[in-house]
Amino acid sequence: MEKLTIAIDTMGGDLGPSAVVEGAVMAKEAFPFLEPVLFGPEDILRKENIGEMKIIHSPTVIEPSESPTHAFRRKKDSSIVMGLKYVKEGNAEGFVSAGSTGALLTGATVIIGRKSGIERPALSTLLPTKSGYVLLMDCGANMDCKPSYLKQFAELGTEYMKKCMKINNPKVGLINVGIEEEKGNSAAKEAYNLLKAETALNFVGNIEGREILSGDVDIAVCDGFVGNVLLKHTEGFAKTMMSMIKEELLSSTISKVGALLAKGAFKNLKKRFDYREIGGAPFLGLNQIVIKAHGSSDALAIKNAIRQCVEFSKTK
Repeated sequence: MEKLTIAIDTMGGDLGPSAVVEGAVMAKEAFPFLEPVLFGPEDILRKENIGEMKIIHSPTVIEPSESPTHAFRRKKDSSIVMGLKYVKEGNAEGFVSAGSTGALLTGATVIIGRKSGIERPALSTLLPTKSGYVLLMDCGANMDCKPSYLKQFAELGTEYMKKCMKINNPKVGLINVGIEEEKGNSAAKEAYNLLKAETALNFVGNIEGREILSGDVDIAVCDGFVGNVLLKHTEGFAKTMMSMIKEELLSSTISKVGALLAKGAFKNLKKRFDYREIGGAPFLGLNQIVIKAHGSSDALAIKNAIRQCVEFSKTK
């Protein structure tokens, strides 16, 4: 494969630039054709084990507590803004950041731009199901959504699942408080009608929260408020359940023997629910690739976010 350049924000994550740089090194080892370009303060990055990776000096950082719009306007030399401009100018295939979701969305919308006809880009993520994965969108970018946004999310998700997950006719479900057509608030009802009328979509109707991970749908559509709550709940639930299971398995000699026999199965289950294995959430609806990594991403999560960017680029 020809050389592939990916721009990487080193300053946005909770664990600092060391974890991001380590993840970039891991990605480079996994994909020899990859050329990571690091954005952040050069004096800080030179202290890391960057090898031959290129650095673009970006002296300021947009903090999660800052207003995304104000920060975007004031911090033109931040790692997020400069990285997005680098992609916009055609110097890189995509951008990966664990920084502020709001700043990344604002910057990507203004700098990268939306695809023709798309009102709002959507943040999407894959969640494990019994039979594979479900694409949850939006999962945190758009808190208040018009029904037309939800229809577009379904269209973007369908395109993504066809190209990236190789699902020919992905099933779309609208997250609601009941499966009946008349359920939900006015926005949900209108969105239902829009989705039902769109013959290009394989819309299967409303789905309740307990059905999201069942594997019955490939795309679960909702606004960013509901989606983010669901995402954080799923992460917390998986972590708590694994902790409770471990506690029970170590509670007696017999259970410890059972735990030893089932160690491989539990390890595989834990891996399926580990957000680090997914890596990041792509913003769908933009003209170029932007991947939002988890704020607490370690090196493995960053490596897999870059992997997502690499795989996404193959579908263009």
